[in-house]
Amino acid sequence: DYEDRGSCILFGDGAGAVVVGKSDDKKSSIIDSLITADGTNWEPLQLPAGGSRHPASNETVANRMHYMKIAGRAVYKLAVKSIVDIVKEILTRNNLSAEDIALFIPHQMNERIMEGAAGRLDIEMDCVYRNIAKYGNTSAASIPIALDEASKDGSIKKGDRVILVSFGGGLTWAATLIEW
Repeated sequence: DYEDRGSCILFGDGAGAVVVGKSDDKKSSIIDSLITADGTNWEPLQLPAGGSRHPASNETVANRMHYMKIAGRAVYKLAVKSIVDIVKEILTRNNLSAEDIALFIPHQMNERIMEGAAGRLDIEMDCVYRNIAKYGNTSAASIPIALDEASKDGSIKKGDRVILVSFGGGLTWAATLIEW
């Protein structure tokens, strides 16, 4: 919503995809993945209309209900906590520590959120891939874009363990542990 200066400055535009398939290399793999949702915390980060509660209509369009609504402070707290919890869980499930991970590639939602989560996980920012300054928050495209860039610029090397972590509306969050 270009009239909402609290959120329009955060978003960029991008597209990305990751093709996953069988590898002849026995080392490269998806090790573990977790996907979580908590619908009780939907209000701070939501799209008010377009679903079953408020189907698209002339009224919902006129009332600008088809734009993301973001309660910044609440989203920050929920995002940091969710990211920290899911990264800790995936590390624990795989008998790993943050030091065992070569690179963390978070959804590029907000620099402060990435810094807050990294700080609580005792992860050096050098190990957190960030490109938000170049593109803004490209939403679901941000991890594929960052993964592509990290593979091309040498941030990820063969055999590295990498955690991809995301957070989004509804609320949903996920983490995937891969070996490159």
